[in-house]
Amino acid sequence: MTAGPTRTDLKRNWRAIAAAVILGAVFAVGLLWPLYESATTAGPTVGEKLIALRTDRAALQARADGVARVELLHALRVASQLTDTLIARDEGHRERAFERLPERRRQSFAELDALNAALRDALERPGEGARLAVGQVAVQAMSEIERFAAAGDGPVVLSYTPRFVPPRHATAELSLPPGQSVPPLTDGTLRLDQSRGRGEGSTQPTVPRYVPPFAAPGGEDPPVEVEVVGLHLATGRSAAPILTIGAWRGEATVTPERLRFSVPRSVFPTDAARTRFTTGSLALRHASRAVTFQLLFTVLPDRPGSFAFDQRIRTTELETNTQVSPEILARAPAGETRTVRRCFDPPPGWRFDSEKRRVVIVERLGWVDDTPDETMNAGAVEFVTPESPDQICLAVIARPVNKEARTATIGRFETTLVRDKPVESVVQSGIRALDWHEPARLAIEPGMTEWKLYLRLLDEIDREYGGKADAGAPPSGIPFLRITIEDDGRMLVLQADPTAGP
Repeated sequence: MTAGPTRTDLKRNWRAIAAAVILGAVFAVGLLWPLYESATTAGPTVGEKLIALRTDRAALQARADGVARVELLHALRVASQLTDTLIARDEGHRERAFERLPERRRQSFAELDALNAALRDALERPGEGARLAVGQVAVQAMSEIERFAAAGDGPVVLSYTPRFVPPRHATAELSLPPGQSVPPLTDGTLRLDQSRGRGEGSTQPTVPRYVPPFAAPGGEDPPVEVEVVGLHLATGRSAAPILTIGAWRGEATVTPERLRFSVPRSVFPTDAARTRFTTGSLALRHASRAVTFQLLFTVLPDRPGSFAFDQRIRTTELETNTQVSPEILARAPAGETRTVRRCFDPPPGWRFDSEKRRVVIVERLGWVDDTPDETMNAGAVEFVTPESPDQICLAVIARPVNKEARTATIGRFETTLVRDKPVESVVQSGIRALDWHEPARLAIEPGMTEWKLYLRLLDEIDREYGGKADAGAPPSGIPFLRITIEDDGRMLVLQADPTAGP
């Protein structure tokens, strides 16, 4: 009789079965892992996502017009900073599937995508609402940059200056000093043998003259001081960071958490009338890797723009007319004197000119025993004190010379009526150029009731403002322009200022 399997044999069998199952599972994983990898990498890789970010940055900056280069500069710089920060963090994971990145890192990419989308919308449909929306999204993107800085695991650029590169000073422009207009002599003759001092006459405005490029300027522009603020931008063991703008390269002056560069102004390409974008490349090394940050600047042109100022003037001119009063008869019996007094009001809207009036004795009659004799009438026609200041009162008097005479006097007055007639006119300054160095002064005309100010800044930004006489200066916040009212409200001053950016 054969004995059954022992307890030891059963354990061995179960172990063999378990080992076979484990080996089968490992073999299955080995076979299915390539399929899993291909499934998870079906989406974009980190490298493809970084290339898309670089493309978005270049496209947005290329589409920016004159308004965007001023009003959207901050948001474009934040987008560029976050782009470079993500590239610096994830360049070493280019082959990795983007979906395999940690959720928090993918959230940073999402914030940057939202900012780029808001910028695209603002460029396609510019307006105040789109600009405010970009500003809100830029704040969130800046929070992501600050979060990377707090993590402390790599270089971060937090901010850099200047935003706007100031205009050139030493342009091919010659400003003539103010001249003097010399008044003619009192006798009206022109005499060459008599000299007159420069103190006579009125000062003429300074007239800028533009000369050919071969007329060399008298001096050079001061360098542009570029300061970069960030974390882990330089270490004691690595070479100093390098800033490259065009053909110029310069090493940084390193201070704690700051890099400073003194860049010649001539390095920045400049247009005569429009702003331009210029990008500098900041190269540094961190953890044996080369890291690059793109620094975006808006370069201001040589000429800030132009303006026109229109004023509606309301003045009055004196309108005159002649009024002749009705004839007034005063009749007196023999030996008696009679006076007829009448007062007259001017027509509505008119007033009497007290300097231009006269009485007229139309006829003076007299009779003695029915025999006409005008010499028997000593009557008169006189102005008398009126009942109110606006009236004219007239007294016609019939006065006999003796007791036997009867008299009659006919009289009237003639006067000039005057009234103020409103007259409206428009005073236009014409199109005038703004200057970075000299303010434009415009006289505010007496009687100005309404004004319009038309601005064309940097050849692409158009603004229009209007108001009443008591509205004060136009609102502040106009980029690169300060507007004030001086001389007790008689002078409008426009000063182009490269430091008055938005």
